[in-house]
Amino acid sequence: MRISDLAAVTATTDTTAASMELSFGRQLKIAADSFWQSASRNRIIGFAIALLGVILLTAYGTVLLNQWNAPFYNALERRDLPAFIKELQNFAVIAGCLLLLNVIQTWLNQMTALSMREGLSRDVVDQWLTDRRAYRLSVSSPLGINPDQRLHEDARKLAEMTASLAIGLVQSTILLASFVGVLWTLSNDFVFHVDGRSFAIPGYLVWGALLYATAAALLSQLVGRSLSRLNAERYAKEADLRFALMRANENLEAITLARAGETERRHIHETIDTVLATIRRLALALTNLTWVTAGFGWLAIVVPILIASPAYFAGTITFGGLMMAAAAFTQVYSALRWYVDNFGQIADWQAALMRVTVFRAALTSLDGDVSDKTSIVLETGPTDSLAIERLEVCARPTTSGCETGFRLHEQDAVIRSGDRVMINGDQGINRKLLFNALGGLWTDGTGMIRLPEGEAIHFVPQQPYLPEGKLRSLLVYPAPSADFSDTDMVAALTRVGLANLSSRLDERNRWDRQLDKDEQAELAFASLLLRRPRWIVFEEVLEGLEPETVGRLVGVMQDLSDSTLIYIGRSAAFNEALSPKLLHLEKLPTAP
Repeated sequence: MRISDLAAVTATTDTTAASMELSFGRQLKIAADSFWQSASRNRIIGFAIALLGVILLTAYGTVLLNQWNAPFYNALERRDLPAFIKELQNFAVIAGCLLLLNVIQTWLNQMTALSMREGLSRDVVDQWLTDRRAYRLSVSSPLGINPDQRLHEDARKLAEMTASLAIGLVQSTILLASFVGVLWTLSNDFVFHVDGRSFAIPGYLVWGALLYATAAALLSQLVGRSLSRLNAERYAKEADLRFALMRANENLEAITLARAGETERRHIHETIDTVLATIRRLALALTNLTWVTAGFGWLAIVVPILIASPAYFAGTITFGGLMMAAAAFTQVYSALRWYVDNFGQIADWQAALMRVTVFRAALTSLDGDVSDKTSIVLETGPTDSLAIERLEVCARPTTSGCETGFRLHEQDAVIRSGDRVMINGDQGINRKLLFNALGGLWTDGTGMIRLPEGEAIHFVPQQPYLPEGKLRSLLVYPAPSADFSDTDMVAALTRVGLANLSSRLDERNRWDRQLDKDEQAELAFASLLLRRPRWIVFEEVLEGLEPETVGRLVGVMQDLSDSTLIYIGRSAAFNEALSPKLLHLEKLPTAP
């Protein structure tokens, strides 16, 4: 799939995109694929098997506890002290075993959720940072604008809620299967007397529990049907707010110099208002749902006794039998109303599932075929050269074609190992797109780029990336700093004019804030001196620098005698010092 194709089918807002892209069944399939590919899969399966065993033992203990109700309450009714004490001893044994099982289950619950989060988080991050997908998504879809919410918070919520809901569903199902039989058997003792006639309703208590739970579930579905959509909308707005705060924090200097604090404050407050408006709607929906869940919960205290009371007052069951039936009814109803109690959490889980799976699907869809006639083909050639064949770059793709773009005037160009080349262009041409096309980041257009076989091309953008960390790590990023000696690092820093940093190799800092534009460019060139790549592509790195800095950096380029240098830009200093071969970019003719 081409970048422009993905952009065309992706909705204009985050929430809309999420809801339009995938059906619920497709979301589940993507989640299953992610789980199956996870390195934590076997560990999660092991925890799940252990959990199933503990849940089965807990269900058995709960049945025993339910059966204990009859003799205990009958002993109370008879005022039989020895039987009462014996039943207390039985209770202590059953409750002690259940307590131990509860503790074990809690630990297994936590470990399962932890393993699921580890597997999901690593999988989504790996998908994001594989084969330039992160950049391609960022320029093609609103899903890639602020992906941190999906990579962190949504992945966390999905993993933890999946473990919690799955365990709760299995436990409720096992309890339901265990107590339906108990409740059905107890229903045989319920004989009704009407107008001198006696009759029994098979499974009377089971049908009562089913009707009660069904009414609660249907009413909850009716009242809370908007929760999933509202939760997804809230996550999108929260991500927008965090992105606005982060962007303001990263640009405090420019904001302060422009005296734009009040404007930024107003913009951030507007974003906060959208978050709060969504939360208000969500709060109202949850409040309405509470009327149902809490109401049916309070009624559940008395409903089992009301349903069983006719048989008790008719004298067909004892007080202990009544309490045992009420307890069994409560267990069946609790299992059946699991959906009611967890409706809000299920809606929250669906929203997280939708956001994570849509994001993952958008990433994997970028791996589609890009070798069609309307895409730039990037492949490895059989020789030690870089060839550009009939390249046309579309700068502004549309659904019907290309609105603006440019092409290489020379049609076909071959850059051989050791060459010095400068590619400039007409006024108004976005040369950065050529830089990105050589790196495989921009595919809109036509033609072919053949890269040298077995060679890693080193790309030097105009604005280098300086991750937070030790200076020695930045100096050779992304290579490991242990591969280079301190002596070589100091020599490289001195050569580019950064000798003052030689004693700070082990200092950890936000170097993108500590170093100015010239110093950041010098640091990038010091890295080139250390790593000595055979192929280097520069993107206007000399433009906008001080003349002294330009002189030093051009001297470094001359020192890289074994490297092939491709400079995209209009640097007179590069042209004078290295006498490069010139290539020219020209605008595409406007379509009639």
